[in-house]
Amino acid sequence: MREVRDVRMTIGRLAEITGVPASAIRYWERHGLLPQPERQSGQRRYPPEAAQRIVMLRKCQQAGLTLVEIREFQQERSRRAAMIRDKVAEIEQRMVDLDHAHQLLTHALQCGEEDIVTCPKFREQMASWGAPASGGGPA
Repeated sequence: MREVRDVRMTIGRLAEITGVPASAIRYWERHGLLPQPERQSGQRRYPPEAAQRIVMLRKCQQAGLTLVEIREFQQERSRRAAMIRDKVAEIEQRMVDLDHAHQLLTHALQCGEEDIVTCPKFREQMASWGAPASGGGPA
């Protein structure tokens, strides 16, 4: 019977299966976002779970987390909770802003007014968003 051993992969293989360049993997290691891998004959050797951590890091980046926030995200639950609450609030505000942008652009495609700012429907939309509907801004 053959002995089952811990299968570790090179950085090239890890990069290949995750779709993340080796340079990014090394960068994340330097900044403490990935644990330092074991070395065999000077080469990095990663356990299979390293791929899962890299997928999580990419998802965090796609969600808009900074490197500092990603590092905090990997801390114990009590340390990361405040950051996560703040990030959820930020994302919810971005969703509102994107919805407003979508409404504006959709209306602009259909609006018959030469200047959209003079359009009554657009002015109604802006008022519902809490934005000033008329002039009077800074001079």
